[in-house]
Amino acid sequence: MARFGRFLLLERVKSGGMAEIWLARDEAHHHYALRVMHEGLESQRVARRRFQHGCEVLAQLQPHPMIVRYYEHGRHRGRHYLVMEYVEGENLKERLARVDPVVAENVAQLLLDMAAALEHMHVRGYMHLDFKPENVLVTASGNIRLIDFDLAQPIPPTPQPLDRNPGTPNYMAPEQLLRQALDQRVDIFAYGVTAYELLTHQKPFEGTTPDEILRRQQDPAGPRPPRELNPDIPPGLERILLRCLQPDPARRYGLMSHLRHDLELVLYR
Repeated sequence: MARFGRFLLLERVKSGGMAEIWLARDEAHHHYALRVMHEGLESQRVARRRFQHGCEVLAQLQPHPMIVRYYEHGRHRGRHYLVMEYVEGENLKERLARVDPVVAENVAQLLLDMAAALEHMHVRGYMHLDFKPENVLVTASGNIRLIDFDLAQPIPPTPQPLDRNPGTPNYMAPEQLLRQALDQRVDIFAYGVTAYELLTHQKPFEGTTPDEILRRQQDPAGPRPPRELNPDIPPGLERILLRCLQPDPARRYGLMSHLRHDLELVLYR
């Protein structure tokens, strides 16, 4: 088995565009998720800064039960790394793809816990900017951990455009796709897309290109009402989702705390 500093690398869990994630064990036999930046990206200043920034944001979000736990980050033999809690489980995208019963059995709690994670992040002064099922880990018992904070930015005092516009178009709000001024309400839109997909197994705005997705978002008819796809959705929950998915940010929820309050009223009834 290979070593990385004081860690023994047991299994490569995932390899993404920015880094590899390993199940690792230290000398005290504690297990962690070790995220190591790809060697080929170490020479790119933008990539290095993004990786380090994500580590620093995660450290500032501690502690919270729905956000992956941070332990340390640094550099070893020229490779940037992050040590996190190891969460045994798949992400929400993977569980949805195979219609996992864990999701169906815990759907209400998943909705509430995802909202709580984003609310905590916003209270700490950051917007995620890449909230989507792939960045929500789900354990076998239905608990979640929000991950991947490389794109996170401080919430501006008033909406501001971003210098760069990375993200995942299917989950980006219209103002983000248009590179207009934005704030934390883009996360509320992304939450709405994710919740719609969780409840209906379809995206509210399908498209293969950002322009096509944007056209569908701006259609005055709006997305297909989720209760047409899943009649078991309570009417109150449908109203919450459609408010999150408003193309005009002024018509969405302004704060995750307000959204979570309404969710609790509907789901705990």
